[in-house]
Amino acid sequence: MSLLEKIDQDIKKAMLAKEEAALRGLRAIKAALLVAKTEKGAAEVLSEDTEVKVLQKQAKQRKESADIYLAQNRPDLAKIEQEELDVIESYLPKQLSEEEIEIVIKQVILDSGAAGMKDMGKVMGLATKQLGGQADGKIVSAAVKKLLA
Repeated sequence: MSLLEKIDQDIKKAMLAKEEAALRGLRAIKAALLVAKTEKGAAEVLSEDTEVKVLQKQAKQRKESADIYLAQNRPDLAKIEQEELDVIESYLPKQLSEEEIEIVIKQVILDSGAAGMKDMGKVMGLATKQLGGQADGKIVSAAVKKLLA
């Protein structure tokens, strides 16, 4: 079953249960997936990697919006964004801890033979490919900088 089909089923369940927060989040996911599916050059069926990237983008937008709302003293709007973020994150792969990320990056550095900050781009490329949606890019970047310094 594709992610889009699962989202459709979950939308129906949320409608029947009258779960407004879940419904908002699910509709946002569905809209983003449909946009990605209809983009120029997109495949008929979205790959799992593409679906994860779309979900990560949605989650990042919600996090940033919630932070902005909190900074502007609007907890009511931040709560809405957080509810949608919780729904979106439930469809993302389990995120690795910082320690687990560092272990993977150390292995990537050993395998690639990276010797300093000049090799950061190479290490980042390999690390993001290997971690594939299991880690936030900012955390990966910080860990690579720390380990290459």
